[in-house]
Amino acid sequence: MQQAEQTSVAAPTPSRRRTERAGARKPQRVPESIGTLLTLLLEQPVSLYAAAVLRIGYGLLYLAFLLREFPHRDEIWGPGSPWTPELARQLFDQTGWVSILTLSDSQAYFEACYVLAVVTSALFMLGWRTGAVSVLFAIVVASFHARAIFMTDGGDNLILLMAVYLVFTACGRRWSLDARRTRLRACAGPTSSLPVDRGAGGLRHQFRSSQRTLTAVLHNCGMFVIAAQVCFLYGSAGLYKVQGSSWGNGTALHYVLNLGLFRPWPELSLIADEHDVLIAIACYLTVLLQVAFPFVLFGRLKYPVLTMLLGMHLSIAVLMGLPLFSGAMIIADAVFLPDRFYRTPGRLWRRAGLRTDARDAGSPVHGESPLLPSQPAASSLRA
Repeated sequence: MQQAEQTSVAAPTPSRRRTERAGARKPQRVPESIGTLLTLLLEQPVSLYAAAVLRIGYGLLYLAFLLREFPHRDEIWGPGSPWTPELARQLFDQTGWVSILTLSDSQAYFEACYVLAVVTSALFMLGWRTGAVSVLFAIVVASFHARAIFMTDGGDNLILLMAVYLVFTACGRRWSLDARRTRLRACAGPTSSLPVDRGAGGLRHQFRSSQRTLTAVLHNCGMFVIAAQVCFLYGSAGLYKVQGSSWGNGTALHYVLNLGLFRPWPELSLIADEHDVLIAIACYLTVLLQVAFPFVLFGRLKYPVLTMLLGMHLSIAVLMGLPLFSGAMIIADAVFLPDRFYRTPGRLWRRAGLRTDARDAGSPVHGESPLLPSQPAASSLRA
């Protein structure tokens, strides 16, 4: 009888066995998750297409900005500006800013710096020698921003931050001249068939492995900082609006539309201001989108939120005359779109090209009766 009691006590129940198995599996999942996270952080750069979109977007935006202000360049940044280089240098002594534009008061030197800025923006947009050009682009943006710090609209503040962050990312891996050169070099194959010393080859392999790890870490950290910067920007803007009574009663946009400084199209602003209900809805929706933005980034709800934010920024660009600020925000939002979103148009384009080639060659396409046997048609498509 004692043996039966010991057996009944020792034999675990089914629920107990499930609990023990779950407890045994739980400590194993945590190290696996940590290992997966470290592998993703150390070995694989993430969001390469998003980084390329940021590079192209900010390079193009700043290039358009410099070309747009070309007739007024001397009044804004040059020696003929009311904010003279001497005043700028006195401010730099207090703030710690620096600018290559204040190194000389010569007009020829300023024109050379302006040409350098235009060429650097174009090369950064195209992705030529991105590692070095990204540093030069950040220096150019910081120099022009510091030189006319009181003559900006807020958009170049975000461009300056993004230019600094993009220095640490591998933003030239996709959709760039660097990527094209790498692809052509890979297609050409090895250029030398001479024997290689094993010791030197091992050191070279270790160096390249360390370089890839460092590049992946810097890139992933840079993309994380960019995403966090945008989240902080939206969240703080929304929480700041909540504190104001005009946003709470839905009248804030009414006052915005009647500011003379931000009315490039007065007739259009008056037309928009006539719809009181829509103005109130836009106020509440703006606050809701900005406050909720950091919390919807991990689900499908982010796509309609990003679409509504796109409409909001386009409205700001048109109604308030702030295209630089709106463009900088629209480009920053692109960091939250996955790489498969950017690969989809190319995949659809290639699929449409295959259908066109198959139709021209007489091969069967979807929805048509096959004219050839299935095996030759498949091989012809692969060819």
